[in-house]
Amino acid sequence: MAINKKPNRLITEKSPYLLQHAYNPVDWFPWGPEAFEKAKQENKPVFVSIGYSTCHWCHVMERESFEDEEVARLLNERFVSIKVDREERPDIDSIYMNVCQMMTGHGGWPMSIFMTPDKVPFYAGTYFPKEARYGYPGFKEIIAGLSSKYQNDPDHINEVAGSVLEALQPGKSKATAPITKQLIEAGYKQFVRTFDGKYGGFGQAPKFPMPHSLTFLLRYYQYSGERYALDMVVKTLKGLAKGGIYDHIGYGFSRYSVDDQFLVPHFEKMLYDNALLAIAYTETYQVTQEGLFKTIAEQILTYVLRDMQHTQGGFYSAEDADSEGEEGKFYVWTPKEIIKVLGEETGALFCHVYDITTQGNFEGKNIPNLIHQDVQQFASQNGLEDEKLLGQLEAAREKLFKVRNQRVHPHKDDKILTSWNGLMIAALAKAGRVFNQKEFILAGEKAIRFIETNLVLKNRLMVRYRDGEVKQKGFIDDYAFMVWAYIEMYESTLELRYLQRAVQVTEQMLELFWDDEAGGFFFYGNDNEELLVRQKEVYDGAIPSGNSVAAMQMIRLARLTGNFQLEEKVQQLFNTFSVELTQYPAGQTFLLQSYLLTQMGMKEVIVLERDERSSTLVKELQQGFHPEITYLISSDRGKLAEIAPFTKEYQTINEQTTIYVCENFVCNKPTTDINEAIKMIATAKNDV
Repeated sequence: MAINKKPNRLITEKSPYLLQHAYNPVDWFPWGPEAFEKAKQENKPVFVSIGYSTCHWCHVMERESFEDEEVARLLNERFVSIKVDREERPDIDSIYMNVCQMMTGHGGWPMSIFMTPDKVPFYAGTYFPKEARYGYPGFKEIIAGLSSKYQNDPDHINEVAGSVLEALQPGKSKATAPITKQLIEAGYKQFVRTFDGKYGGFGQAPKFPMPHSLTFLLRYYQYSGERYALDMVVKTLKGLAKGGIYDHIGYGFSRYSVDDQFLVPHFEKMLYDNALLAIAYTETYQVTQEGLFKTIAEQILTYVLRDMQHTQGGFYSAEDADSEGEEGKFYVWTPKEIIKVLGEETGALFCHVYDITTQGNFEGKNIPNLIHQDVQQFASQNGLEDEKLLGQLEAAREKLFKVRNQRVHPHKDDKILTSWNGLMIAALAKAGRVFNQKEFILAGEKAIRFIETNLVLKNRLMVRYRDGEVKQKGFIDDYAFMVWAYIEMYESTLELRYLQRAVQVTEQMLELFWDDEAGGFFFYGNDNEELLVRQKEVYDGAIPSGNSVAAMQMIRLARLTGNFQLEEKVQQLFNTFSVELTQYPAGQTFLLQSYLLTQMGMKEVIVLERDERSSTLVKELQQGFHPEITYLISSDRGKLAEIAPFTKEYQTINEQTTIYVCENFVCNKPTTDINEAIKMIATAKNDV
């Protein structure tokens, strides 16, 4: 093993992931015409390695292979090698992940793609060890074998590349399947079948939090009254909060759990997971009014504002799983370490409650967790007062946090991504209004100012900011997630400028990404770099797809502004993805959630001339769980009519606060009676 003293071309990049590889002996290129031109001129195949800076197995492959002189020599002699940060270039990642899954049946990172100089893949995989082991081919033999095949059997390479290219092309005509209410039931039943009744969550290990599946189930409960839908959400969120996947010392969630119990996480913390989980906990609090959900939501946001916010307001992307070359080292404890910090008595108490033992629950050490412990029950059994015990444990946590803070921290990926910031702004706005926490709303507003100041160039949303550099024209996710952020921020502040921005960003989103022929949004815009294919995505992975989020926000915006052409676009989008939605509704949860919204008996509430008397109504709209309600609240009727022209004809009664409540395209008689308006909102029935 050796690390090159001389930097390669990646040294001029700003991506933390690319910079991690800047001193590899591999002659890396960033993605761009220079690399592909070199490959054509020298008649070499191209090796593309795709990953991200907080990816554990990316680090392993770097240490084993990319820092190795022998492997580097083989690559440099036989290939042109390119490094891609998937978080900066999700367009590239999306296409080649599709190829990897087609070729191997699975995907993941690091992703290893071998392609022609025309960017067409002929071999794909994920992590490869340097030497063959455990049934995995060795990276050295793959380099040698594929290079030889490329030079000596070009017909075979061209045949494979041709079949890949053909498989990637979208069909000329696409079948559609009728979307009905039965689809909602089918999606719900899929979750029932895969639910883990013991620990919560869905499916088998590794288990991901799947927060947008939980928000679908909350809406399904609201729509159907089916109590088990809510029970699954409550069980899962409590299971997550008890598990080691939650950082009980410093707050925030890791990406996934390697076991069924949510005990041992893959320790990296991602901004998007924490944003989506904050939303899920906030909404579950709205439905249940159970304090635990409020506490966890607030703790998640405390972590983000403390550790993940740029001084000017934007949010960083992630924290690594590894520190000092070991996964999880920053987060784990021995009883001795705990007792040294807390003393014998409090240390023993903390160890007992949080499962800190001499044998350990993770590689001889311990991940604090409450999986098999109920704090209230423990207090009762030991003759302790709940509040006193909770106070003791909180004081202990604070001491442990201070000591842990002195450890070597995991690497922080400090690039700021527009799309993930959109999710976090939406989470802050929602939590801020539900919990009446102005700090969260102000943080969301500060982040919006950061995006608008640093990540908008020539009126075009961009993808990434880091160290003063802005890069890549925004993709559908950037636009859809920012529309979500603006709508949530309007609902929290009632400032019409946020609604105006949501309208403007949506208009540009339609111009750049909408497919006029077949409907739906392309992943990259008509002014982006042209890649092998122009894909559309609807599958909801760890993050809901841009198409799904765009559909949801366009429905809301149509009701807020009266622009029903947006609803027509959403119907086209449903038709475009109807086959995917019908075949596997639980895989398109957020799009299913959008369709469910259209079936919920949507209501529009307009409040004119807001005054003190309307505060009860405003509080109910902002803090209650009403996904089917959109509301416009303003004293500036002129400005309101600019954004929502249908309100032009709406008048106040006797110059008093006047409320209009409309449902299913029919409006009730306007009223000045606040209690009457609240009653109309509460008693309106879903169209089920």
